[in-house]
Amino acid sequence: MVPDHNKKRGVMKFMYQAEKLSAAMRSLMLPHPQGEAESIMHAFHNCSLGFHDLHDKDLDDNARSWVATIKELMDTTGIDDPMGRGTWLIKAERLTEDQRCELSNAVDELAHWFDRKFWGNE
Repeated sequence: MVPDHNKKRGVMKFMYQAEKLSAAMRSLMLPHPQGEAESIMHAFHNCSLGFHDLHDKDLDDNARSWVATIKELMDTTGIDDPMGRGTWLIKAERLTEDQRCELSNAVDELAHWFDRKFWGNE
């Protein structure tokens, strides 16, 4: 049997994203030993790493929507950080309960999407 190198490349394609979004998902799980905002900040960091070199053309409509939601919630435009605490931490502290739920759901769905793509369950 001849190995299918295209399938292997397709499976490996999302390995890094699956790893980083899973780490983000774990950050959002209870408990939050250093506080919820700190956990959200770590999730933002992992999402940012996972989005590096990610191209929209490789995603379906659902995945693109989850990425857009996460990026919007991570956006720190207009946030001042005179104390040097970190704009993602400040952003995390300012998220409403609805926004925190939206972030958690989008990260969870996207992590599972990358996982299914990586492991070839789709």
